[in-house]
Amino acid sequence: MNAPQIWSNWSGYVTARPQRFETPGTVEALQEIVKSAPGPIRVVGSGHSFTPLVPSDGTILSLDHIEGLVTHDDENCRATVRAGTKLGNLTRILDGVGQALANMGDIDKQSIGGALGTATHGTGSTLGAYHTLLQHMELIDGHGEKRVFTLEADGEMMNALGVSLGAFGIVSAVTLNNLPTYRMRKRRWVLPIGDMIANFHSMMTAHRSAEFYFVPYSGHAMFLASDITDEPVTSRPLEDDEDGLKTLKLARNLLKWFPWLRRRLISDAMRKLPREDYVENWLKVYTSDRQTRFNEMEYHLPVEEGPKALAEIIELTEKRFPEVYFPMEVRTVAADEIWLSPFYKRQTCSIAIHHDAAEDPIAFQRAAEPIFRRYGGRPHWGKMHTLTGADFAKLYPRWKDAMEVRRMLDPDGRFVSPYIKRLIEA
Repeated sequence: MNAPQIWSNWSGYVTARPQRFETPGTVEALQEIVKSAPGPIRVVGSGHSFTPLVPSDGTILSLDHIEGLVTHDDENCRATVRAGTKLGNLTRILDGVGQALANMGDIDKQSIGGALGTATHGTGSTLGAYHTLLQHMELIDGHGEKRVFTLEADGEMMNALGVSLGAFGIVSAVTLNNLPTYRMRKRRWVLPIGDMIANFHSMMTAHRSAEFYFVPYSGHAMFLASDITDEPVTSRPLEDDEDGLKTLKLARNLLKWFPWLRRRLISDAMRKLPREDYVENWLKVYTSDRQTRFNEMEYHLPVEEGPKALAEIIELTEKRFPEVYFPMEVRTVAADEIWLSPFYKRQTCSIAIHHDAAEDPIAFQRAAEPIFRRYGGRPHWGKMHTLTGADFAKLYPRWKDAMEVRRMLDPDGRFVSPYIKRLIEA
């Protein structure tokens, strides 16, 4: 298939001009592409990564036509799906067979393959990222051969492949360990950011899922808590996130030279936000409709370091970067055993900072990144950072082992673009 003139990610920040853009309809066609297409071969899901994981001057490959349910196991509450399945569609598929994901992030546009490959996650101190749900994986290696791995028979390989950046091979199908479908009660309220930081541990562990957003210049956090319930369904309030962002941007633009007034107005508005409390089926609770485009940096820190790092990031933002108006998102994630997972063997506090996609994020991110790194942060694989293989070799205890597995599966570097090379070479 002829390549499009140009490919770009969701935010428009990352672009590529490949020789070929392929959308195979079968696994067999995918295998032939891996064997014969010009390299490097990179896979695109929905373009929701902010790092250059996808760009290639060889072949960009979409799995949009390799999607949907393969089979489901009611007894063990498992489902096998093709890797191109978008998360929003996956939730409907699972709910239709009486199953549910144990947790989700707040965006459902990504493909399940992309979400697994970049360690995408939700929030909850006892809940892991998507890759912790893996039971079985089918992968096309660098020679175009299909490999099959299961948790029981290939535990070490599953740990190596659970987060792979599309650099070990192309995941074509996965089996997920799920839960029976459930309902959740979700609540939202506002509290002073000082109280949130002081009581971080108790607040974030008091609910199955907990997260909060800090709005710059507000002095307040918007706390969201979700718990499984048997209570009857009530109506979910209409989302007002997009209207809120427009208001925050307007306040920034109009009050650029009056920071004290900006702080007063935003603080007053935050305090007046009504509480929310509703019950819905699981697939209608986790996600939000993000329309305003942004670029994002997210670092995963040891959970005990999160509050200190956040306090420094807030101070940095409000003293030096008055142009920032997007809220900061703070979540927790359980430890896991996946070698390239940012949550490998440590409970984690994740802090995400966002910048309007129409504006240059680099100065803000370059100032914030040393704070994240000083507290032992590992960057989200799909979000902006400046680290290289030498840095990752120090951050990940099984880095060398993971790279050996990568070379075994792709000895000729079919999946290694210049950006991937920068990431994997220590």
